[in-house]
Amino acid sequence: MMSQMSAALAARRVLAAASHSGNEGGAKTWKILTIVLAFPGVSVCIANAYMKAQAHSHEQLEFVPYSHLRIRTKKFPWGDGNHSLFHNPHTNPLPDGYESSHH
Repeated sequence: MMSQMSAALAARRVLAAASHSGNEGGAKTWKILTIVLAFPGVSVCIANAYMKAQAHSHEQLEFVPYSHLRIRTKKFPWGDGNHSLFHNPHTNPLPDGYESSHH
């Protein structure tokens, strides 16, 4: 318990001392961190998402008419009332199944 308090106090003192040392290198430090860490990190994430998208199968899942899903108590106020606002006929089935069996 005592060692945790002293460690927290020491960390506070270091951070407080750093904040009073001046702002000369602050912007330069963040610019370097952005270039060295952020841009490569974002690039790795984009590459990972692209590779996962390429490996993903685009086959339609089998429709299972679960009674607790796709309940329509009233019509949607747009279109024919049965399609959600961002309806995708390939991925979003209607209460009675997919609209088409081919892609």
